[in-house]
Amino acid sequence: MNTKKKSSFSGSLGFVLAAAGSAVGVGNIWRFPYLAAKDGGGLFILIYIALVFTFGFTLLVTDVAIGRRTKTNALQAFGVIHPKWKFLGYITFLVPAMIMTYYSVIGGWIAKYLFTYLTMNGQEAAQDGYFTSFITSKAAPIVFMLLFLAVTAFVVYSGVEKGIERFARIVMPGLFLLIIGIAVYSLTLRVEDGNGSVRTGLQGLVVYLIPNFDGVTPSRFLEILLDAMSQIFFSLSVSMGIMITYGSYVKKEVNLGRSLGQIEFFDTFVALLAGLMIIPAVYVFFGTEGMASGPSLMFISLPKVFAEMGAFGMIIGLVFFLMVLFATLTSSVSILETLVANCMDIFHTTRKKTSLVIGVVSAASSVVICMGYNVLYFELTLPNGQTAQLLDVMDYISNSFLMPFISLLTCIFVGWVIKPKWICDEMEASGHKFGRKKLYIVMIRYVVPVMMAVLFLQSAGVFTMLKSLLR
Repeated sequence: MNTKKKSSFSGSLGFVLAAAGSAVGVGNIWRFPYLAAKDGGGLFILIYIALVFTFGFTLLVTDVAIGRRTKTNALQAFGVIHPKWKFLGYITFLVPAMIMTYYSVIGGWIAKYLFTYLTMNGQEAAQDGYFTSFITSKAAPIVFMLLFLAVTAFVVYSGVEKGIERFARIVMPGLFLLIIGIAVYSLTLRVEDGNGSVRTGLQGLVVYLIPNFDGVTPSRFLEILLDAMSQIFFSLSVSMGIMITYGSYVKKEVNLGRSLGQIEFFDTFVALLAGLMIIPAVYVFFGTEGMASGPSLMFISLPKVFAEMGAFGMIIGLVFFLMVLFATLTSSVSILETLVANCMDIFHTTRKKTSLVIGVVSAASSVVICMGYNVLYFELTLPNGQTAQLLDVMDYISNSFLMPFISLLTCIFVGWVIKPKWICDEMEASGHKFGRKKLYIVMIRYVVPVMMAVLFLQSAGVFTMLKSLLR
């Protein structure tokens, strides 16, 4: 049954800021820079930008249009449109449920680093083994996780307009200014090493922006393409029910085409700035070798960079982790809001009661994830070859397995069952023209399903298995 929500964003700006806040999270500020460093700098950036405005655009339009037209969340939206496809809503619901189990844990890690820079000079965070010592301790990660989750739950508890929208209006402009400030500062850095060679932030900018085609074989290009595609799930918060839920809060008079274009631009700009903020600074102090530190870039390499900057570096470190905490909170709010909105419809309970219950359940599951680094520690080799602990397993299932699968099924559903006109009509329901209608139709029916099938097979380890068989 289609039940119209009373909650809504006040207008286009509230929707754009909240959606951009969801999109601009740890994925953009942490994952994007290390992928860019790993995948040839400017080459990755060119591929990523091209995909955002084609592949990402298609998934973003689909999610938001489904949400606004059905005026319900992902769990029920697909069943409202076509009863036989109700199962897709249940699969989609699994993604934020799984992500919430570990996102608060990562948020707690960031809160711990901010606390370290607030109460100490930050040198401690730069010490070898600091990060490992923290996450493997039994109490501290849980305490900081609970503090982070409490703030997230309070924002969702306060509602859409008074909670989520107001929080986004306050935090997003500040976040944007902090990113710009640190990015500009990183370009001014200059270091001369023992043998007299000089590395500057501007040289790091060249390394970041100029495409590097060294060693790029067809197989390597496919790997970079798949990295960029997987990053878009993080960057735009698509195929996890969040944008369907947020779309259900958008009023009919809002020009969706313009609003979604603003989200695409803002999100991409912040991702590029995040790389500009991190990569030149790491290059200056550690060269190209330091840029290869992968996922540990934020928690291990960057504190060392801040320590090398001297006294002013401690201030930069404090501002940096404050900014990352803001970004992580906006994304965490969107994930929890999706769970709360779904459960409000399932159990017909109030927002306040549902927020409290989901908050407690999320806290309990996050405690288990924290324990994955001590009493519940194990190592498991995933189908994609990665060695994983409990947090990595949850991340793999949600982001590398479920999200490409959901996107593939959604493209089949929209492209061939209800047809793209259903989405296009909603995009033009406000009386505004859908500027990229032809591109959307081609992408949703033909291009994106193929891309999603390839990404899904790669994530499931099928290509790796075929390679080993052919040797």
